[in-house]
Order: sequence, then structure tokens, then C-alpha cells
Amino acid sequence: MGSDRLDQARRPSAGRVLAVVSVLPALGVAGWLVSGLALLLLGHYRPLPALALGVPVVAAFCVVALRHLGEVVEATARQVAAVVAVAAGSTALNLVMHAEALVVRRDPATYAQYAIWLAGHGALPIPAQAEAFGGPDPWLVFESVGFYGVDGSVVPQFMPGPPLLYAAGAWLGGLLLTPPVLGGFAVLLVAGVTARLAGGRWAAPAALVFAVSLPILYTSRTTLSEIPSLILLFGGIALLYDAMSGPVPRRAAGALAGLVFGLAVLVRIDGLRDVLPVLAFAGLLIGMRRLGRPPGAIGAPLLTGVLAGAGLGLFAAYELAAPYLTYLSRSVRPLLLICGAVLVLTLVGAALAPWLARIRLPRRLPEIGGALVVLVVAVLAARPWFQTVRRTPTTPEDRLNSLFIEQIQRANGLAADATRLYFEQSLQWVSWYVGAPVIVLATLAAAVLVRRLLRDGRPFAWLPALAIIGFTTVTTLLRPEITPDHPWASRRLVPVVIPGLILLAVWGLSLLRDRAPARRWVAVLGVVLIVVPPAVTSIGTAFTPVERGERAAVAALCERIPADGSVLIVERVTAERFTEVVRGTCGFPSAQVRRVVDDTAPDAEVHRLIRRVRAAGRVPVVLGANAEQVSAYGSPTQVMGLVTRQDERSLVSPPDGTWSLRINVWMAVG
Repeated sequence: MGSDRLDQARRPSAGRVLAVVSVLPALGVAGWLVSGLALLLLGHYRPLPALALGVPVVAAFCVVALRHLGEVVEATARQVAAVVAVAAGSTALNLVMHAEALVVRRDPATYAQYAIWLAGHGALPIPAQAEAFGGPDPWLVFESVGFYGVDGSVVPQFMPGPPLLYAAGAWLGGLLLTPPVLGGFAVLLVAGVTARLAGGRWAAPAALVFAVSLPILYTSRTTLSEIPSLILLFGGIALLYDAMSGPVPRRAAGALAGLVFGLAVLVRIDGLRDVLPVLAFAGLLIGMRRLGRPPGAIGAPLLTGVLAGAGLGLFAAYELAAPYLTYLSRSVRPLLLICGAVLVLTLVGAALAPWLARIRLPRRLPEIGGALVVLVVAVLAARPWFQTVRRTPTTPEDRLNSLFIEQIQRANGLAADATRLYFEQSLQWVSWYVGAPVIVLATLAAAVLVRRLLRDGRPFAWLPALAIIGFTTVTTLLRPEITPDHPWASRRLVPVVIPGLILLAVWGLSLLRDRAPARRWVAVLGVVLIVVPPAVTSIGTAFTPVERGERAAVAALCERIPADGSVLIVERVTAERFTEVVRGTCGFPSAQVRRVVDDTAPDAEVHRLIRRVRAAGRVPVVLGANAEQVSAYGSPTQVMGLVTRQDERSLVSPPDGTWSLRINVWMAVG
């Protein structure tokens, strides 16, 4: 009997298990990114060095985060089991339905090819290998979609964070299976944050609504950046909550929470915007410290951690993705200025805290704040009635995007208007994917929380989460800044908007339940209302994998290229899709031949380049989209004839199916 009691006392509570399990993914991702980035900058991102450095860093992060962790979550064993079941079910479904995006058409394959290069070479930039074509030539183009040509080398688009993670999956033989695993981690994190802020009762329902939402299914099945970003942002929220809990705030844990927040910049440059509220909150804590309030003790460590993480991200962007920053300069430069202004105001506000604390706020401010929340949501809902967002193309990229939108409009049976962006419908997008009940409950919850926080500062633990969710949701919905076809555009809602609204909605549901006479039935009905709408939207695509067969088709293409081949791609679409595939996945030097008038390169220049390749002692290989494009250079052979499915491109309604996709590649050996 005594031994049984002792074992029970030593056994961690269900709440502690959920608290630990729900932050481990963020700690693992953050630790791997820090160590992996260091090795990549040194040019040695290889399996053994990555393990040797990554495991101790992750372990150190876990020690800092979990040492002296109090009972931050109250949950029963049944509730924890339900959360784990939802996460496991989500992971299993997405593993079965995972995409195979390897042919570069949009961002997923760009991330995949980036990761494949890192997994095989561990260094950047990518050598152009001009010597395999007889040396540099004005008719040779080594860049392609998602890969910039810079000073005789090739630089991948995007921030290096996600490829560092996906490359680790490639080492284990599961590059394309890594996104579903990360998606399962995201489910755990959303559940963990919900348990901390709304209670363990609501963790599993929140996890379920999140897991069945179409954008989450979409981004958990293919190599994108949104799920890793969510893991870091919600991991930061959970770690900050834990650091502030208990009788004594934990400064080291606060610094780690800040670092995890800041590393979101290493994953997506938009992370700069997402962590702005954390800067302001850190300033508030520093001000509280000056007033002698205990929670303020973690203000300076939190600010230091955020600046360190974001600094690593910006340094990596400058060193490894400079052309990408240049491409985004119109939005990145103002964002950097805003970040600088917020940081300055944060420090000034902290310095003036004793004087600012004497200011008497208007008596009606809590009610005004709550009303403003409702007003903002109402304006976003009414936006399509008074605004049509357009953009006149001013750059080559804008013109290409406008042409793409016009093609999608025609495919959707809509009137052609290449200037339309459809951003005014952004709140409607959210309603497609989480349902009107979630939006209404989240609005109610946010209004109540703002009113309470302005009235007496409670519940203070909600403030950082509410600030991040509110600020990022409003700014994202005002300017999604993405090609507006769906499910593609739904990516913008993944890191914060969808999980944040779900978190608020279940807290709002708990608020209604606590005030209702039939509490159990209100809870059951409420859960049904928030689960069914996103599930109905997702059902049309949830069980249809896309881009299947690309892995086998690419492998077959690689096998057909001669061992000492140098690949010249003469047709535009084939060049955009396969230049990096041939270079990175197949391991052969590749270049597209410059085009002047139409979509194919001039015959005379192709023949000249073939002679240069032969003179370099290699075998010239020519790729095109059909036999006619390559028959002048040798006997044409079809090396890819893939028929598969691709995502729908819907503009004014939620996607409910997939489209056919055909990819043909023909080869001639010179």
C-alpha cells in the first residue's frame, strides 16, 4: 500500500504530461534550427555534425524550459489521451495522404528542392557548374523559378529554416513525410496552449477543430513554411505562459521563450510582424519591473531572447537569401522600420513607466476597447460591400501574377480582371475554413478579454497571446499579400489566424457554458457547432492526395540521363520546372537556354551550346515539353509522362476538389 502511494506521488500528473508534451515540439524545432543554422553558415550541415550539435542544444533547451515547471495545466488523463489521439490521427491521415511536390511549379517543390540540396551537400550557395557547359555563356541561364542566379552560383528563394528541418527528414529517408509529422506536432501545441489558457477540458475540441480545418490539412501534407512557423509562435506562447506561472518568474525560461518567438523570422520573413506584439509585451514587463511587480522580472530576458532569435533570422536572410530580401524589399524595408520604431517606443515606454503609471485612464475605456473589437470584425465582414482591392502591375513579377490571376478567373468562369486581388474577402476565407460559429465566439471572447484586461489587468496570462492573435489576424486579413486562389491563399491563415481564432472560440464557449443552466448540453452543442463547418469544407479534398507519382517520375527521369550528361533545357515551362530538379535531385549540371521571342530557344544557339558541351568532354542532353522541341538535336525519347492531380484554384468559393495535372518531358541526347 505504501509503495503504491509512493509510486503514485512520483508519477507525473496528467496536466504535467500535457504541459511537457505540448512544448517539446517547439523546443526540438528551435534547438535544431539554432544548431543547424550554425553548421550551414560554416558549410557543414551534415548528419553527424548536426546530431552531435543539435541533440545537446535541444537537450539544453528542454532543461531550461522544463526545470522547476509547476502545475501549469489542469487536465485529466482522459483529456490528455483525447489530445494525443487527435494528434496521432491527424498525423496518420496526413502521412497516408501526403503530397509529392518535387517538380517546381509553386513553393512546396521549391522548399523540397532546397532541402534536397542541403541534405546532399550541406552548404550554400549552389554551384552553377558552368564549366560542364564549356564555361560561362550569355545564352546559358542557371536560375529558375525559386532559385536566383548570383555571381556564377544559384541561391534558393525563401528563408533557410524550413529546409533545415526538411533536410533532416530527407536524411531519415522521409523528406515528403516530414510535413505530416510537423503537422501532428502543431496539433499538440494548439492543444497545449488551449489547455493553459482555456482549461484542459477544451484542449481536445480545439485540437480537433484545428486538425480538420482545410488549410491545416493542406500545409501538413506538403513542404511549406507555415506549420514550422506556427510551432514556434505557439510554442513561444506556451513557454512564456510557463515562465510567468508560479510564485517566482523564471528568467532563463523567459529568455528561451523570447528566442523561440524570434526564430519565427528564420522560418518566414513575415515572422517580423508576428513578433512585434512580443516586443511591446516585453517592454510592458520591463516597466512593471521598475514598479516592483514580480512578473516584470522576465521582461529583459524575454526582450533579449526575441532580439537574439530575430537577429539570427535576419543574419541568415542577409547571408543566405539576399536576392529574396531584394525581391521583397518593398514590404521588408517598411516592416524593418516599423520593428525599429516599436523597439524604440518599447524602451522609451519602459523608461517612463513610473510616470506613465500615474496617468488616469478614461473610466469607460474597458467598454470602448471591447466595442472596438466587435467593430473591427464587423468592418472586415462588411469590407466586400465597400471595397474591391486591386493592384496595377508595376514590375515583371506583378505582371506575371496578374496574368496568372486572369487565367484562374477564366477557369472559374469569372469575368477577366487581372488587377483584382480579392483581399476584401479575407474574413470570408476564414469563415470557409473554421465556420461562422468560431468567428462569432472568438469575437465575443476577444471583446470580453480586452474589456477585462483594460479594467483590472486580468487575466494577465492572456495578454501576450491575445496581442499576437489580434494584431496578426487584423494585419493578415487587411493585406494577405498572396495570390488569391484557394487552397493556396489559405496558407496565410495557418501560423496564427486559424489556431488563434480557435483558441479564442473555445474560451468563449467555456464562458457561455459557465453561464448556462444546462452546462453539459451547451458544451456538447457548442463543440458540434465549431467542428462541423470546417469538417464539411474539408471533406471535398481531405481524402484526395495531390501530385502523387512525382517522386517515381523524377527518379525515372534521373535514371535516363547519361552519367556524364550536361542538361540543356530549351522550353520555358520545362526549364522553370526541372532546372533545379535535374541539378539537385538528379545530380547533373543543368541550365536553360535563353529564349528571345517565343517559349523555345533558338536552334542555332542550342546547337552551338551542344558543341561546347562536347568540347568540355561531356554528353549534351536536351530536354523539352514535346518531341518536336528536341528532335533537331537527337532521337527524341519521352522520359516523363505523368498524369496526376493538383490543387484546385478557386477564387470565390472554398475548394471542393482537385484538378488534373499532366507533365510531359522529352529528351534527346546530342
